[in-house]
Amino acid sequence: MKRFHVNVGVKNLEESTAFYTALFGAQPTVLKPDYAKWMLDDPRVNFAISLRPENPGIEHLGIQADREEELREVYGRLKEAKGTIREEGKCTCCYAKSEKSWIADPQEVEWEAFYTFGESTVYGEPAAACCH
Repeated sequence: MKRFHVNVGVKNLEESTAFYTALFGAQPTVLKPDYAKWMLDDPRVNFAISLRPENPGIEHLGIQADREEELREVYGRLKEAKGTIREEGKCTCCYAKSEKSWIADPQEVEWEAFYTFGESTVYGEPAAACCH
């Protein structure tokens, strides 16, 4: 089953973590000094916040696949959307190891399609395009 993904840049991580913990009625599943994530089942969403005091707001949206087969299905839909697909491939991003591709919608909203297959102790690779 796939999961909707939202990543929001925030000015103050502690304050935003408290807000979203109250709103979702759940503690973050990942909490780092610059990042927090809630993997919720109701609603089924991967909601993440990243410390971005210089540029707060919605950073990107996405579809997270639970299995590689689902990622191939979502990737096929990206091709049907007829935008420019940026294939990132395997990468470390947001304290996770993933495989992902990116596309922008007609309004230039960034969307990622990804499958996560492991955890990481670092936010990301220096050259990673993830989470802009």
